[in-house]
Amino acid sequence: MTHPIDLIADLGVVPVIAIERAADAVALADALLEGGLPVAEVTFRTEAAADVLAAMRDARPELCIGAGTVLDKASLKKAIAAGARFGLAPGFDPDIVEAAREADLPFCPGIMTPSDLTLAAGRGVRLAKFFPAGVAGGPKALSAISAPFAHLGIGFIPTGGVTEGTIGEWLALSQVIAVGGTWIARTEDIRDGRFKDISKNAAAAVKVAKQALEKRA
Repeated sequence: MTHPIDLIADLGVVPVIAIERAADAVALADALLEGGLPVAEVTFRTEAAADVLAAMRDARPELCIGAGTVLDKASLKKAIAAGARFGLAPGFDPDIVEAAREADLPFCPGIMTPSDLTLAAGRGVRLAKFFPAGVAGGPKALSAISAPFAHLGIGFIPTGGVTEGTIGEWLALSQVIAVGGTWIARTEDIRDGRFKDISKNAAAAVKVAKQALEKRA
């Protein structure tokens, strides 16, 4: 089985999803798979998150599922129990980083400043979420913030404010392994059953990311 981080790096894009009903989990999984995007970050912003992960795990094991917005150990435990293969957070909490490490769960804490990155790097973090990527200054900001840490080989997943139109700018940076995108499977599209639109969004994102990664190679 492909390591989840390797899969994410190969794709170059991760859909960041806030889903309200577990009943929509399988249809969403099918929409992503149909669009050629076999990965999903289900954020713990809704009470349905753990049930959604479990439903996807059981019905569509070919989809690499992960948990986003992991803010506490309780959410981490629920995510792991539900089958999450990776986790992310908007900020850096050393206790959660350590708990994920003990559970052997690939985990990507969030950073926004050099101070954040210093603390995370000191705890052995080598993959960080740059969040909120747009507000924090875009690709130029990440390039400048990460420069003093380049020798450590830290990779980044910018999320928050990334669009299909800016995927190429982000993936032009060698330290960016992938981008996180909320536009691919919006909460309202899931709620209203617009799964064909989600498939189209996924396919378009995969295509743009592939082109950007090929240019970088």
